[in-house]
Amino acid sequence: EVLEDRKRVIAGEVVPQDLTLPNPNHVEYDNLYIDMNGIIHPCSHPEDAPAPETEEEMFVNVTKYVDRLVAAVRPRRLLFLAVDGVAPRAKMNQQRSRRFRSAQEAKERAEVMKEVREELKALGHPLPPDKGPEWDSNVITPG
Repeated sequence: EVLEDRKRVIAGEVVPQDLTLPNPNHVEYDNLYIDMNGIIHPCSHPEDAPAPETEEEMFVNVTKYVDRLVAAVRPRRLLFLAVDGVAPRAKMNQQRSRRFRSAQEAKERAEVMKEVREELKALGHPLPPDKGPEWDSNVITPG
């Protein structure tokens, strides 16, 4: 179990943690190596929350996750963020076809939603605000 410092808020502003203080877990680490694939994917496809709507929101999620890890471990000498290169061709092709199908299904859902909104509007029903375009996860396709 990892102890984490609580966030401090002063006058409505979150005060950054002082990571130069001793680790609250009473264990000091020189290095922290992070496989970013294990962070990027869950931050772009979270299980316990809706997927980010924009690429910027996904990057904010990744940054918060890395910040939390660094605050918990407090490496003293090195933070190493590893990102894999190009995936093997078979995996790349499988992911491309799966993501293409997913994008196609999202497009079809958007068209159906547009038709339903138009029908409801024609009937005089109030409409919730339009979400705008969804973030396309194909932008992180390997290769």
